[in-house]
Amino acid sequence: MVELLKELCAIDGVSGDESKVSDYIESFAKQYADEVTIDVLGNVLVYKKGAKASKERIVLCAHMDEVGFVVTYITDDGYLKFDNAGEIDARIVLGKAVRVGKYGTLGVVGCKPAYMVKPKNLEKSMPLSELYVDIGAKNREEAEQLVVPGDTCAFETDIREFGDGYIRSKAIDDRFGCVALLELIKSDLPVDCMFAFTAQEEVGARGAYTAAYSTAPDIAIIVEGTSAADLPSSPGNKKVCKVGQGVVIPFMDGGAIYNKEIFGCLTGLAEKNGIPWQTKTYVAGVTDASVFQKSRSGIKVAGIAAPIGNLHSQSCVGKITDMEAVIKLLRLFLAERA
Repeated sequence: MVELLKELCAIDGVSGDESKVSDYIESFAKQYADEVTIDVLGNVLVYKKGAKASKERIVLCAHMDEVGFVVTYITDDGYLKFDNAGEIDARIVLGKAVRVGKYGTLGVVGCKPAYMVKPKNLEKSMPLSELYVDIGAKNREEAEQLVVPGDTCAFETDIREFGDGYIRSKAIDDRFGCVALLELIKSDLPVDCMFAFTAQEEVGARGAYTAAYSTAPDIAIIVEGTSAADLPSSPGNKKVCKVGQGVVIPFMDGGAIYNKEIFGCLTGLAEKNGIPWQTKTYVAGVTDASVFQKSRSGIKVAGIAAPIGNLHSQSCVGKITDMEAVIKLLRLFLAERA
């Protein structure tokens, strides 16, 4: 599982530019699945037969895209202006390395130096409009040989294990979810199951709209990496969830209230099988569940997630045991539906 996560996180796939990720997933899934298709929006849709048909039609969903930036303009002296693709806190952007465009050109995010900023403004977060990416080009013409407006920028970072079973990387949200689904696809399933690897979740769950209609499930389980704010500066309820404390089973988020029967089933399975679990103590964020829930005549939705620190950054942090527990719980849920 860990090596697969490292491979997927290393691939750049900013929202709207997920093709390298989808190519990897398509190639992997074709080795084990009965049917693999890619729709117009770039979702990878997978069907695999299990030991028997499910009582209800189930889809497991994880999004392929990661947060990043999109180039909006190239200055005369070769610097790149950019905007967010997904929600990124501007406070963590300055000085970060990025890979830009189809050539993966290395760039560094910079801004006006502190001595040129009024003292009263130094305590404020620098707006994106005042940042730029330096790719080492001497002018616009040289920059345009490597980059054009519309190209995406992904965080450039080392992927490393550290501490007591932790891992840090960009894009764990939601390459972990993709890994969980792939681990299930390569195994023997207790029931028939569909898998949706969706595009453009970070910019409005756009891929989920077409995925929900084409898979037409009765139940959709959204598999995510979810934000943990378990830092000393966070009061108890705003820690949301804690890295290392097990599977996160939310009862709602900012876009959906999860099905109570499935929520009870998941928490009950965790309790019965000794899987540590927690719920989210702060309602925030929106996932593909918001779209699936409202599609067609309505779909039962639930979420299973791994808690991730520093979400939407170049150094997301997760614990391997939490991730393994998510995959175990998914297997138990499918077996329950046989």
